[in-house]
Amino acid sequence: MPRETLTRDQIVRAAVELLDSEGIDGLSMRKLGQRLGSAATAMYWHVGSKESLIVLAADAVWSELTFIDPAEAGWRAAARALVHDTYALGKRHPWLVPAISSHFVYGHGMARFQDHSCAIYEAAGFEGWELDWAVNSAFTFVAGTLLVDATEATIATAQAPRGKGDEGKPAQSVTEWAYGIASQYPRLRARMEDQQGVDPAALMSEKFEFGVEAILDGLEARLRAHARDTA
Repeated sequence: MPRETLTRDQIVRAAVELLDSEGIDGLSMRKLGQRLGSAATAMYWHVGSKESLIVLAADAVWSELTFIDPAEAGWRAAARALVHDTYALGKRHPWLVPAISSHFVYGHGMARFQDHSCAIYEAAGFEGWELDWAVNSAFTFVAGTLLVDATEATIATAQAPRGKGDEGKPAQSVTEWAYGIASQYPRLRARMEDQQGVDPAALMSEKFEFGVEAILDGLEARLRAHARDTA
Protein backbone atom coordinates (compact mmCIF):
# COMPACT_ATOMS: atom_id res chain seq x y z
CA MET A 1 0.00 0.00 0.00
CA PRO A 2 1.71 3.26 -1.08
CA ARG A 3 2.45 5.85 1.55
CA GLU A 4 -0.07 8.26 0.03
CA THR A 5 -2.97 5.85 0.51
CA LEU A 6 -2.14 4.91 4.10
CA THR A 7 -3.75 6.68 7.03
CA ARG A 8 -2.61 6.92 10.62
CA ASP A 9 -5.74 5.04 11.75
CA GLN A 10 -4.91 2.12 9.42
CA ILE A 11 -1.39 1.95 10.79
CA VAL A 12 -2.57 2.10 14.39
CA ARG A 13 -5.16 -0.66 13.84
CA ALA A 14 -2.53 -2.86 12.22
CA ALA A 15 -0.12 -2.10 15.07
CA VAL A 16 -2.72 -3.19 17.65
CA GLU A 17 -3.18 -6.49 15.78
CA LEU A 18 0.58 -7.03 15.65
CA LEU A 19 0.98 -6.17 19.32
CA ASP A 20 -1.85 -8.55 20.23
CA SER A 21 -0.15 -11.42 18.42
CA GLU A 22 3.55 -10.72 19.06
CA GLY A 23 3.78 -8.27 21.97
CA ILE A 24 5.88 -5.13 22.29
CA ASP A 25 9.13 -6.89 21.38
CA GLY A 26 7.52 -8.23 18.20
CA LEU A 27 6.44 -4.81 16.96
CA SER A 28 8.64 -3.29 14.28
CA MET A 29 8.08 -0.86 11.46
CA ARG A 30 9.32 -3.49 9.01
CA LYS A 31 6.74 -6.08 10.13
CA LEU A 32 4.03 -3.44 10.16
CA GLY A 33 4.94 -2.36 6.67
CA GLN A 34 4.77 -5.95 5.46
CA ARG A 35 1.26 -6.29 6.90
CA LEU A 36 0.15 -3.15 5.11
CA GLY A 37 2.06 -3.76 1.89
CA SER A 38 4.19 -0.68 2.35
CA ALA A 39 7.75 0.29 3.23
CA ALA A 40 8.89 0.79 6.81
CA THR A 41 9.74 4.39 5.94
CA ALA A 42 6.04 5.06 5.32
CA MET A 43 5.29 3.97 8.92
CA TYR A 44 7.82 6.47 10.25
CA TRP A 45 6.40 9.19 8.01
CA HIS A 46 2.91 8.75 9.50
CA VAL A 47 3.63 8.02 13.19
CA GLY A 48 7.17 9.24 13.79
CA SER A 49 8.63 6.38 15.86
CA LYS A 50 7.90 3.01 17.42
CA GLU A 51 7.51 4.75 20.79
CA SER A 52 4.83 7.11 19.48
CA LEU A 53 3.12 4.22 17.70
CA ILE A 54 2.82 2.28 20.98
CA VAL A 55 1.32 5.39 22.58
CA LEU A 56 -1.22 5.70 19.75
CA ALA A 57 -2.05 1.98 19.88
CA ALA A 58 -2.57 2.06 23.65
CA ASP A 59 -4.79 5.11 23.34
CA ALA A 60 -6.91 3.36 20.70
CA VAL A 61 -7.25 0.31 22.95
CA TRP A 62 -8.32 2.35 26.00
CA SER A 63 -11.00 3.93 23.82
CA GLU A 64 -12.66 0.51 23.42
CA LEU A 65 -14.13 0.74 26.92
CA THR A 66 -17.79 1.66 27.39
CA PHE A 67 -19.00 3.02 30.71
CA ILE A 68 -21.96 2.66 33.03
CA ASP A 69 -23.31 5.83 34.62
CA PRO A 70 -22.92 5.51 38.41
CA ALA A 71 -25.85 7.89 38.90
CA GLU A 72 -28.12 5.35 37.20
CA ALA A 73 -26.60 2.01 38.20
CA GLY A 74 -25.11 2.95 41.57
CA TRP A 75 -21.42 3.45 42.28
CA ARG A 76 -20.71 -0.15 43.26
CA ALA A 77 -22.30 -1.66 40.14
CA ALA A 78 -20.45 0.87 37.97
CA ALA A 79 -17.16 0.15 39.76
CA ARG A 80 -17.62 -3.60 39.41
CA ALA A 81 -18.38 -3.28 35.70
CA LEU A 82 -15.35 -1.05 35.11
CA VAL A 83 -12.99 -3.44 36.91
CA HIS A 84 -14.26 -6.44 34.95
CA ASP A 85 -14.26 -4.56 31.65
CA THR A 86 -10.72 -3.29 32.24
CA TYR A 87 -9.55 -6.81 33.05
CA ALA A 88 -11.20 -8.13 29.87
CA LEU A 89 -9.51 -5.33 27.90
CA GLY A 90 -6.13 -6.35 29.29
CA LYS A 91 -6.75 -10.00 28.41
CA ARG A 92 -7.65 -9.04 24.82
CA HIS A 93 -4.54 -6.88 24.58
CA PRO A 94 -1.95 -8.53 26.86
CA TRP A 95 0.74 -6.00 25.89
CA LEU A 96 -1.22 -3.05 27.31
CA VAL A 97 -0.27 -3.24 31.01
CA PRO A 98 3.40 -4.06 30.28
CA ALA A 99 3.41 -1.04 27.94
CA ILE A 100 2.22 1.18 30.79
CA SER A 101 5.19 0.08 32.90
CA SER A 102 7.76 0.64 30.16
CA HIS A 103 6.38 3.51 28.05
CA PHE A 104 4.59 6.79 28.72
CA VAL A 105 1.34 5.64 27.10
CA TYR A 106 -0.94 8.48 28.10
CA GLY A 107 -3.59 9.97 25.85
CA HIS A 108 -7.27 10.81 25.66
CA GLY A 109 -8.33 7.16 25.90
CA MET A 110 -6.65 6.61 29.25
CA ALA A 111 -7.62 10.09 30.50
CA ARG A 112 -11.26 9.27 29.69
CA PHE A 113 -10.92 6.02 31.65
CA GLN A 114 -9.40 7.83 34.64
CA ASP A 115 -12.03 10.55 34.58
CA HIS A 116 -14.81 7.96 34.64
CA SER A 117 -13.06 6.13 37.49
CA CYS A 118 -13.05 9.37 39.46
CA ALA A 119 -16.74 9.89 38.70
CA ILE A 120 -17.57 6.44 40.12
CA TYR A 121 -15.79 6.86 43.43
CA GLU A 122 -16.85 10.48 43.71
CA ALA A 123 -20.44 9.24 43.44
CA ALA A 124 -19.66 6.80 46.26
CA GLY A 125 -18.66 9.71 48.51
CA PHE A 126 -14.87 9.80 48.27
CA GLU A 127 -13.16 13.14 47.86
CA GLY A 128 -9.69 14.65 47.90
CA TRP A 129 -6.78 12.27 48.31
CA GLU A 130 -9.09 9.39 49.27
CA LEU A 131 -10.79 9.71 45.88
CA ASP A 132 -7.39 9.23 44.22
CA TRP A 133 -6.57 6.30 46.46
CA ALA A 134 -9.90 4.57 45.84
CA VAL A 135 -9.35 4.84 42.08
CA ASN A 136 -5.80 3.57 42.49
CA SER A 137 -6.82 0.60 44.65
CA ALA A 138 -9.14 -0.76 41.97
CA PHE A 139 -6.76 -0.13 39.07
CA THR A 140 -3.74 -1.57 40.87
CA PHE A 141 -5.66 -4.78 41.55
CA VAL A 142 -6.57 -5.17 37.86
CA ALA A 143 -3.09 -4.29 36.60
CA GLY A 144 -1.45 -6.61 39.13
CA THR A 145 -3.73 -9.50 38.21
CA LEU A 146 -3.00 -9.01 34.51
CA LEU A 147 0.75 -8.99 35.17
CA VAL A 148 0.46 -12.20 37.20
CA ASP A 149 -1.57 -13.79 34.39
CA ALA A 150 1.09 -12.80 31.86
CA THR A 151 3.87 -14.16 34.08
CA GLU A 152 2.06 -17.46 34.60
CA ALA A 153 1.54 -17.81 30.85
CA THR A 154 5.26 -17.29 30.29
CA ILE A 155 6.21 -19.70 33.06
CA ALA A 156 3.94 -22.41 31.62
CA THR A 157 6.19 -22.68 28.56
CA ALA A 158 9.54 -22.08 30.25
CA GLN A 159 12.07 -24.66 31.31
CA ALA A 160 13.38 -24.99 34.84
CA PRO A 161 16.97 -23.94 35.54
CA ARG A 162 19.38 -26.85 35.41
CA GLY A 163 21.97 -27.19 38.12
CA LYS A 164 25.15 -29.20 38.43
CA GLY A 165 24.43 -32.90 38.20
CA ASP A 166 21.22 -32.42 36.16
CA GLU A 167 22.91 -33.45 32.93
CA GLY A 168 21.11 -36.35 31.34
CA LYS A 169 17.92 -35.77 33.32
CA PRO A 170 14.74 -35.03 31.34
CA ALA A 171 13.90 -31.34 31.02
CA GLN A 172 11.42 -30.10 33.60
CA SER A 173 8.94 -27.26 33.25
CA VAL A 174 9.24 -24.29 35.58
CA THR A 175 5.79 -25.11 36.94
CA GLU A 176 6.83 -28.65 37.89
CA TRP A 177 10.04 -27.33 39.37
CA ALA A 178 8.18 -24.72 41.45
CA TYR A 179 5.65 -27.29 42.64
CA GLY A 180 8.49 -29.53 43.72
CA ILE A 181 9.84 -26.76 45.93
CA ALA A 182 6.43 -25.67 47.27
CA SER A 183 5.46 -29.24 48.16
CA GLN A 184 8.16 -29.21 50.84
CA TYR A 185 6.14 -26.64 52.82
CA PRO A 186 3.01 -28.03 54.55
CA ARG A 187 0.56 -25.17 53.93
CA LEU A 188 1.59 -24.75 50.32
CA ARG A 189 1.36 -28.51 49.78
CA ALA A 190 -2.15 -28.54 51.27
CA ARG A 191 -3.25 -25.71 48.98
CA MET A 192 -1.88 -27.49 45.92
CA GLU A 193 -3.65 -30.70 46.90
CA ASP A 194 -6.95 -28.84 47.26
CA GLN A 195 -6.53 -27.35 43.80
CA GLN A 196 -5.92 -30.66 42.04
CA GLY A 197 -8.67 -31.45 39.52
CA VAL A 198 -10.14 -27.95 39.69
CA ASP A 199 -10.73 -26.15 36.39
CA PRO A 200 -7.97 -23.48 36.26
CA ALA A 201 -10.17 -21.05 34.31
CA ALA A 202 -13.00 -21.36 36.84
CA LEU A 203 -10.57 -20.96 39.72
CA MET A 204 -9.06 -17.85 38.14
CA SER A 205 -12.52 -16.36 37.64
CA GLU A 206 -13.50 -17.01 41.26
CA LYS A 207 -10.18 -15.60 42.49
CA PHE A 208 -10.68 -12.41 40.50
CA GLU A 209 -14.27 -12.02 41.66
CA PHE A 210 -13.19 -12.50 45.29
CA GLY A 211 -10.60 -9.75 44.92
CA VAL A 212 -13.04 -7.32 43.28
CA GLU A 213 -15.68 -7.78 45.94
CA ALA A 214 -13.12 -7.61 48.76
CA ILE A 215 -11.89 -4.24 47.47
CA LEU A 216 -15.42 -2.87 47.07
CA ASP A 217 -16.41 -4.20 50.51
CA GLY A 218 -13.40 -2.45 52.01
CA LEU A 219 -14.14 0.84 50.28
CA GLU A 220 -17.79 0.66 51.33
CA ALA A 221 -16.79 -0.08 54.93
CA ARG A 222 -14.45 2.91 54.90
CA LEU A 223 -17.27 5.17 53.72
CA ARG A 224 -19.55 3.90 56.50
CA ALA A 225 -16.85 4.41 59.12
CA HIS A 226 -16.21 7.96 57.89
CA ALA A 227 -19.93 8.75 57.97
CA ARG A 228 -20.16 7.37 61.51
CA ASP A 229 -17.14 9.34 62.70
CA THR A 230 -18.44 12.62 61.29
CA ALA A 231 -22.05 12.15 62.38
